Amino acid sequence: MHTVVERELELNLVLSPERSIPVPAKLVYRTDEPYAVHITFHVGSDSPVNWTFARELLVEGVFRPCGQGDVRVWPTKVDGRSVVCMALSSPDGDALLEASAPIVSAWLERTLRAVAPGSESERLGIDDALSELLTPTPGDDWWLHGPWPSDDSPEGHGA
Repeated sequence: MHTVVERELELNLVLSPERSIPVPAKLVYRTDEPYAVHITFHVGSDSPVNWTFARELLVEGVFRPCGQGDVRVWPTKVDGRSVVCMALSSPDGDALLEASAPIVSAWLERTLRAVAPGSESERLGIDDALSELLTPTPGDDWWLHGPWPSDDSPEGHGA
């Protein structure tokens, strides 16, 4: 069974240093995608904007600037409030969003309780799937002893 950790919140979409507008948003974390966080927000269009990036990036970004390229995250103060800034870049455009640091931190804490850092791969079941894939079954050894000459046989070496 998978757990979903959601939090609705209001982000500020920064339009200029002096102006920002409130944007309804939702943070979503799913234990079946343990490395990812999803942010959905509405910016004056019918369809919401969805972003997915590494949970680790958001966790680190609450404390210090991190990320490069399409997603950068850093903590700062705005009018005395602690906020987490997220700069998102895509071919469709760029957005600078501010979120309340205490709200994001509390939500992240819930995700970390759902899947502890470092245990994400266990949730994916990759190790189990790989070991199942690589475990020989009784029928597997027929081809290991097939009619082909082995590398150390004299056959096929320049006569």
